[in-house]
Amino acid sequence: MHWLDEKEGFERVNTLGKQCIPFLFVISYDKQKIFAQPLENLDSDIDYKLEEWRNYSVKKCTESYTFFKHPASFETYHKKLDKILEEIRFGNTYLLNLTCKTPIESSFSLKEIFTYAKAKFKLYFKDQFICFSPERFIEIEDDTISTYPMKGTIDATLPDAEAQILANDKEMAEHVMIVDLMRNDLGMVGSEVRVERFRYIEKVKAGDKTLLQVSSKISAKLPEDWRDSMGKMLSQMLPAGSTTGTPKRSTVEIIGRVETYERDFYTGVFGVFDGENLRSGVMIRFIEQQEGKLYYKSGGGITIDSDAQSEYEELIDKIYLPF
Repeated sequence: MHWLDEKEGFERVNTLGKQCIPFLFVISYDKQKIFAQPLENLDSDIDYKLEEWRNYSVKKCTESYTFFKHPASFETYHKKLDKILEEIRFGNTYLLNLTCKTPIESSFSLKEIFTYAKAKFKLYFKDQFICFSPERFIEIEDDTISTYPMKGTIDATLPDAEAQILANDKEMAEHVMIVDLMRNDLGMVGSEVRVERFRYIEKVKAGDKTLLQVSSKISAKLPEDWRDSMGKMLSQMLPAGSTTGTPKRSTVEIIGRVETYERDFYTGVFGVFDGENLRSGVMIRFIEQQEGKLYYKSGGGITIDSDAQSEYEELIDKIYLPF
């Protein structure tokens, strides 16, 4: 299909917003591919869910299925992590979201996985990719913009899991850095920036596991005419800080050198403007289809205190089907 480039895409978003036309947008990680289409003539091979906003019928999975993952070796992952730790020691980054592309196999099709997956934010896009994300990007209601960075993950079945994750120094440092980054990002587009909730716990179903993830809520006031420059606002805030790291510019450059694949739409964002308000999600928990094969993209934040084995296990834990 024909994607809009960065300039055309964000201009299209501005135009639709200014005219108060409800539309869906999908933006790649590097902002080089943008899709924006009014909901009234949305292509039939696109399904979305943003909490209770959706355009498809919910179905419960009652069938048995197979699911296999073939992650890269620990040694391969360790080499990438070592390069990042070196960059941290040089002061080029303090937090970097390292991701990998993992071949998977399932008896379910891409559409079936999407249909049965349980998540707050879901997108099925033309049999090319799906995401079933627990993470909001931004929401705008009554001229207030809010973002919800999610950093810190632990298996809920571990003893005192909630206390463990909240007391972990590495996870605290990672979360504080991303909250600070997102405060700065909101400050570029709004005023009266404040952290409304800091480090609260959300439960996320991860296949047969339940994970606890740590989130915060940050908000700011927008000018009343924010709809006229919605594209510019999104462009200023992307890529999402929770999927890159800090400082954002140099960290994105390091990601380009260390990761050995194209993220493409993974860790991009999608959302819906309903003519008045906006909701969007970060495209994590992401599966794409290439030449009939499925690939799952996942990752996690790296800081100077990161333990290679723990980070590798977290990356693999995030490869799941949430039925």
